[in-house]
Amino acid sequence: MELTNPWADGWRLAPLALTMLLPLCDSPARASDFTDPAMIDRAVAAFTGAEPGTPGGARMPVDRRLRLAVCAAPLAVAWHGTAHSAVSVECAGPHSWRIFVAVNGAGSAAPGHAAAPAVKRGDALTIMVRGRGFSVQQAGEAIEGGMVGDWIFVRTARKAEPVRARIERPGLAVIPVS
Repeated sequence: MELTNPWADGWRLAPLALTMLLPLCDSPARASDFTDPAMIDRAVAAFTGAEPGTPGGARMPVDRRLRLAVCAAPLAVAWHGTAHSAVSVECAGPHSWRIFVAVNGAGSAAPGHAAAPAVKRGDALTIMVRGRGFSVQQAGEAIEGGMVGDWIFVRTARKAEPVRARIERPGLAVIPVS
């Protein structure tokens, strides 16, 4: 290996030394090694009939930093739950994966017509903790709005830590306990 004086003009490595160091470096991933997030957006838009950010479509485009294995089979898209507040996008195969994409709560509304939210930010509501054989409820406040079936942040007192609860109907948010 040929090195020059580091004080003269910097370190120089001979070509052989460079080839010895290359395997130690991570090779940059190629875009073709991952599923294009735009492909997931197109699949969700085709399934819901609405573009991301519009009523009935995905709340926002899939994060472009997402790195999912390439899917050899067509993506399977289906509603997640009965409230139609999210869709499941799944890839079957040797490198299978599944993600859930939040949908603007107008899944069953006519195209171009946004459904009114069941709960608005600041609304007073009942927060219920429900488990097997019991339920406890307390008055609270919605920190954000949403449709029936959406998960939102709520709190029981002005200075209380926010918690996530699912909107069951207008005025009622439930925190399920297993």
